[in-house]
Amino acid sequence: MGKLTLIIFFLGITSTGFCQLKSTPFEAIDSLQQIQKKNVIVFIHTDWCQFCQRMKSMTFNNHEIIDKLNSDFYFIDLNAEEKRDISFNNQVFKYRPSGNNVGINELAVQLGTINKQIAYPVLCVLNANNEIILQYNSYLNEADFKLFLEIAKE
Repeated sequence: MGKLTLIIFFLGITSTGFCQLKSTPFEAIDSLQQIQKKNVIVFIHTDWCQFCQRMKSMTFNNHEIIDKLNSDFYFIDLNAEEKRDISFNNQVFKYRPSGNNVGINELAVQLGTINKQIAYPVLCVLNANNEIILQYNSYLNEADFKLFLEIAKE
């Protein structure tokens, strides 16, 4: 009985290792779209946002969600306070400081602004032509995110 429990335990650990969410860099999207057209889901977050961190640890660790994101979409994880320049859609987006050790990347502003403001977390869906087709700025649990994916795929 002990060996069986041990085998099941190791199989459980091994199987969870295969189910990882693939995050694509912005710089790779154009070439990937030439190979296979898919909508892009951009998760815009910050390190200090509790709801963002909860989505990362809960929603994006759900195996069903991971499988759907990996197979049906290109997924991009964007820290809004990213300080490196990001090349996307024939443009370079820079970090813009707004105070003492605070700021935002221009790309986060462009993709995450809804009604002239940005509130984290933001989910932005782009079509294969890099056009925004859907934006949503609020925490989504696993069940709600699955519904979001159904809408985003259409």
